Amino acid sequence: MLDTLISAIAPHLCSSCGRIGALLCDNCKYDIVSEPIEQCMACDGPSGVRGICEKCDVPYRRAWCVGRREDVLRKLIDEYKFENAYAAHRVLADLLSQRIGQLPSDVTVVAVPSIASHIRQRGYDHATLVAKQLARLQQVTYAPILRRKTATMQRGASKTQRIRQAKEAFEVRGQLDGGIYLLVDDIVTTGATVKYAAQALCDAGAAEVWVAVLARQTLD
Repeated sequence: MLDTLISAIAPHLCSSCGRIGALLCDNCKYDIVSEPIEQCMACDGPSGVRGICEKCDVPYRRAWCVGRREDVLRKLIDEYKFENAYAAHRVLADLLSQRIGQLPSDVTVVAVPSIASHIRQRGYDHATLVAKQLARLQQVTYAPILRRKTATMQRGASKTQRIRQAKEAFEVRGQLDGGIYLLVDDIVTTGATVKYAAQALCDAGAAEVWVAVLARQTLD
């Protein structure tokens, strides 16, 4: 409600072309989703139709990524995560929804949860908001079943540290009775977070896990 009132008083400008009315206009959305990256979620090499190459052994069966974390996509994600641009979660979820296409009606959407300190700092869990909005757009179920057990931060960590931290980070509330689960996160770097979050879902009884992320970035 507050975001709607603010938008009426001070309308958003398109992050790409500067047009008044939205954080990202329809034309600029199309420019992003019409040229998605076709690379393996796990290794960044060339992928097949499932978004995963034949060489990578991962616990998820399909994967989608909107694009590289650069230019307009980077600006949107960074403003959302670090400058309290709350309304951006709707734009980002729409980009993800267009990238994925229509999901089967029995898919359950799950977010990779943020650590508690980041939620307190931002006032919201950024991946959760995107995942919930994606579920609304797709008219499927959202379930807050994945829990973060640790408070370690991936940002600034080495590849080895990220893998070690991710292995210990997640657990599922309760036992799952089969089903397909779509795991949503904002950025994939080494792929460790989505790998071990997906593994936690599989270990809890998921029949199949898919992964959808907004952007890929290279580990500095």
